Amino acid sequence: MLEKVKAAVAAAQAAEVVRFARSQVASQRDARVDYRRLGQGIAEQVGLATRTGPWHGARKLTLARDLIGELPQTFDLLAQGDISEYVAQLVATETSHLDAETRRLVDQQLVAAGVHQMAPKAAAGLARRLAYAADPEGAVRRARTARADRRVSLRPAPDTMTWFGALLPVEDGVRCLAALTRHTDTLKAQGESRTRGQIMADTAVARLTGQAPADGAPVELNLTMPIEHLLDPDQSTPADLPGWGPIPAGLADDLLHRAGARVWWRRLFTAPAGLIGGRMVVGGDPTARRFTGWLAKLLKLRDGGTCREPYCAAPIRHLDHITPYRDGGETTVDNGRGVCERHNHIRELPGWKVETLQSGSGGHPSVIATTTPTGHTYLSRAPNPP
Repeated sequence: MLEKVKAAVAAAQAAEVVRFARSQVASQRDARVDYRRLGQGIAEQVGLATRTGPWHGARKLTLARDLIGELPQTFDLLAQGDISEYVAQLVATETSHLDAETRRLVDQQLVAAGVHQMAPKAAAGLARRLAYAADPEGAVRRARTARADRRVSLRPAPDTMTWFGALLPVEDGVRCLAALTRHTDTLKAQGESRTRGQIMADTAVARLTGQAPADGAPVELNLTMPIEHLLDPDQSTPADLPGWGPIPAGLADDLLHRAGARVWWRRLFTAPAGLIGGRMVVGGDPTARRFTGWLAKLLKLRDGGTCREPYCAAPIRHLDHITPYRDGGETTVDNGRGVCERHNHIRELPGWKVETLQSGSGGHPSVIATTTPTGHTYLSRAPNPP
């Protein structure tokens, strides 16, 4: 019963998201926003309201528009609690390349085939098959276009590990896996004691860096650690890798020892309470137009390497003046913030406001407020250094 309620609530939220999006576009037209920018900022507001960030906000907005505008029968199943939001998302994704009329036809076929009685994987497979059959030429074009989206990604995993992956054309992915498998088979046949997974991971790192072991690769890595730990090795306060998060103090020591002379470390020391008033000593040129040099690095480190907008985990791409430079804002740490490209541009739209509630130079973390066109305010607090 609770699952049916969750699905019905998801459908109600989707309908509300569409109504909100239409009202925002109307408001932007009234404000004479350039027609090329109509609709911008809506996904960001949805992300803030749902506490999920702009990427997830955009997914919710797209799904809501798809269900109500082009997949009405799937939407009805969701509203009745007969399918989950996850299945609705799969159906929308697998049919996203179809035009509106063809998509509605596939929507009818899915419901007639009993998609509400299928497991998520089966539902996605059926939607994909019906979409291919409805528009075979479009499916081929989409597959060819998708190859332009090949990329490499990195995201955190538990226990100071990381997921490193690549989105590749299927033949390239198969070749990569086959090459690693062949090499692993050879080493195992020779009596290698490492597991197959360990061999494949170590081989991938060695071949990508061009060095074996990969520990010898030159790199600069910023490590923020409390001065108490350096003065007293028995201290166990965690250290921080900006853009990554906390790591155990003991592991920070291990990394330093493993680095040797091939890795550059920039150690940033944070003063304990009571020392120099608990203030962080920072500086910059208030008359400069851009954040550059050490000031730019300091902003990125202070903000943890990720966008300062609430719920956004995108990497920092732009260094933004909180009080704009054109309005007399200074180029200082207190008036700067690290943001993604998307949020730096969105704040220029009518109705958006960014202001400092608490600077980071008085012994307290920086706190920034973002107010959206609907009048909702969200706070962003700089991560605590160790």
